[in-house]
Amino acid sequence: MLDLTGKVALVTGASRGIGAAIARRLAAQGAAVVAAARGTNAEANVADIVLKGGKAEAVSLDVTDSPAVEAVVKDALARHGRIDILVNNAGIARDQLMMRMKREDWDAVIATNLTAAYSCTQAVLRPMLKQREGRIITISSVVGQMGNAGQVNYAASKAGLIGMAKALAREVASRGITVNVVAPGMIDTDMTRALTDATSETWAQQIPLGRLGTPDDVANTVCFLASDEAAYITGQVIAVNGGMYT
Repeated sequence: MLDLTGKVALVTGASRGIGAAIARRLAAQGAAVVAAARGTNAEANVADIVLKGGKAEAVSLDVTDSPAVEAVVKDALARHGRIDILVNNAGIARDQLMMRMKREDWDAVIATNLTAAYSCTQAVLRPMLKQREGRIITISSVVGQMGNAGQVNYAASKAGLIGMAKALAREVASRGITVNVVAPGMIDTDMTRALTDATSETWAQQIPLGRLGTPDDVANTVCFLASDEAAYITGQVIAVNGGMYT
C-alpha cells in the first residue's frame, strides 16, 4: 500500500477528469491535497474527498497568471510548511489544422499547457530544494509522442513538457527531487466524450487493450511516482495508453 501520509500535494486542473482523479487518489493515500482550478471549480471534488475522510482544500488559480501561481504556493507553504508533490495537470486543447490555426489558439495552448507548468514548477522548486526532497509529475499526452493531425499546438506543448522534465530531472536529482512525466493515451473524459462515435471507434481500434483508459488509470500511476517506492525513477516518461504507442 502506497503511503503518502504527511505529504502535501499541489495538483493543478483538479476540478474534473484526470486532475480530479489524481487529487482523490493522492488524498486516499494520506496526502493533504491543494486542489487548484479556475474559480470555484475544484470545490465539489474537494468536498467529495473530505466526505470520504481525506484532506483537501480548493484554491482558485489561473495557471497562466504567474503572480497568482506564486501566491498560491506561498500560501500553501504558510499553512502546511512544505510542498512535497507537484502535479502539473492543467491543460486545454484548441484543435485546428495548421493552415487554419489562429495565432491566439497557438498562444493559448502553449501558455496553459507548457508555460504554466514552468511557472508552477519554478514556484515549488526552492522549497523542495531546501527540503532536499520532492516529486514533480507532469501530465503530457500520447499526442506529444506520436503527433496527431489537427493538434500541432497541443502536440508541441505536450512534447515540450517531456523535454522540460528530462532536463530538470538532471538539474535537481542531487537534491533528492525526482521529475517524471505521465503520458496518457485516449482517456474517458469530457474531452473524449465530445468526439463523435465514429472518431472514438477509430481511436479505440488503435488500442491493443481494446478500451479507452480511465482517469483512475492515470491517477494510479501518478500516485506511484509520488511515493517513496518510486524514489529511483526520474527523467522518465511513463505511458498509460493501453499499448496504443510504444
